[in-house]
Amino acid sequence: MSLTAIIESVVFAADAPLSLDKLCELLHEYDRGDVKAALQELVSFHGERNGGFHLVNVAGGWQFRTHSSLQQYVVRHIKTKSGKFSPSALETLAIVAYRQPVTRTEIEYLRGVDCGGMLRTLLEKKLVRILGKKDIPGRPLIYGTSKEFLEIFGLKDLKSLPTLKEIQALDDVPHFEQQEELLLDSGTRTSAATQIPFDLVK
Repeated sequence: MSLTAIIESVVFAADAPLSLDKLCELLHEYDRGDVKAALQELVSFHGERNGGFHLVNVAGGWQFRTHSSLQQYVVRHIKTKSGKFSPSALETLAIVAYRQPVTRTEIEYLRGVDCGGMLRTLLEKKLVRILGKKDIPGRPLIYGTSKEFLEIFGLKDLKSLPTLKEIQALDDVPHFEQQEELLLDSGTRTSAATQIPFDLVK
């Protein structure tokens, strides 16, 4: 049996991403270099075949994942617990992700509201974890994101988080087009010329 086939079966059967170190530990009879080469061979193979799933490096490990473009078909079969988050929960999670390690007080200062409930929810969902206590009076808990956070959002590591510039690019001001004044039935004109989003102009 080839090493690529062995690794493929082990990764496929795993319930969480497997790191290179973990694979080397499981397959101790093989050299680390050979395991790494076999992984790259599998990545190329599944990438070139353009199938329904591929091998990706996520949350510090390797995992088979279906292509996001096929989500609408996959969800017809899989009944999963709702993964929707409230805007406040997402805002709290974003602060933890970008400012970690961070205390509850620091999060609440940025949000301007109490975040105790949101932090408990995120801890229960294992998206946030307690990193320890800050060495200041009161020794408050400090929070950071978890491995599950990386896995759920498909991130290799925290460096894969989008930058502020990339996020701002998603919210670019739409192009506008000047619309001529229109006569109303009464013969009066509308007030000053109106600007409407270009993509709404028919």
